[in-house]
Amino acid sequence: MPKFLLHTCCAPCSIAIIEELKDKYALTVLFYNPNIQPEEEYSKRKAEVVKVCSEWDVPMVDIDYETEKWQEATRGLETEPEGGARCVQCFNLRLNRTADYAAKHAFNFFGTSLTSGRNKKADVIHPIGKVLADRYGIKFFDTDWKKGGRQEKANKLISERNIYRQIYCGCVYSK
Repeated sequence: MPKFLLHTCCAPCSIAIIEELKDKYALTVLFYNPNIQPEEEYSKRKAEVVKVCSEWDVPMVDIDYETEKWQEATRGLETEPEGGARCVQCFNLRLNRTADYAAKHAFNFFGTSLTSGRNKKADVIHPIGKVLADRYGIKFFDTDWKKGGRQEKANKLISERNIYRQIYCGCVYSK
C-alpha cells in the first residue's frame, strides 16, 4: 500500500479526509502548525487530531510548536488581509516541513487538509505543493477537499464525535 503523509491543520478540516484515505493508503497524519496562537488554542486543536487518529489507529507525527519560525516567515506581512501574502508564506512554511518529512521517511505522497477550509483556496495551495514536490522528489496530492460532499461528511463526523471546532484560522491576525 502506498505511503501517504497528510499535513493537517485541525480535526474539523481533516476528519473526512482521514476517513477517506485511511483504508486506501498507509496513512500518517502530520501536525505542524506554528501559526496557531495562543498555545492553549494550539493544544486544543492538536488534542482533537490525536483523538481522531487514535480512534482510527492512524499514526500521527507531531512536529514542534515553532512559533518563532512562523513569525520570521511572515514578518512584514502583519497587515495583509486573510488569504493574502501572509497566508501564502504560512502555507509554504507548513508544506515545506511536510514535504521534507515525507521525503526523508520514504512516503509516496504528501498532501494537506488546508484546502478543506472554506477560506483556503486550492489554486493558491496546490502550486506551492507542486513546487515542493519537485524540490523533494515526491508526489503532491492536489485535491480540493471542499468538493465531493466532503464538507457535509466532515460536519456529520464532527457532530457525531463532539470535535472541537475553532472560530478562526489560527494565527493571531485571523483572530
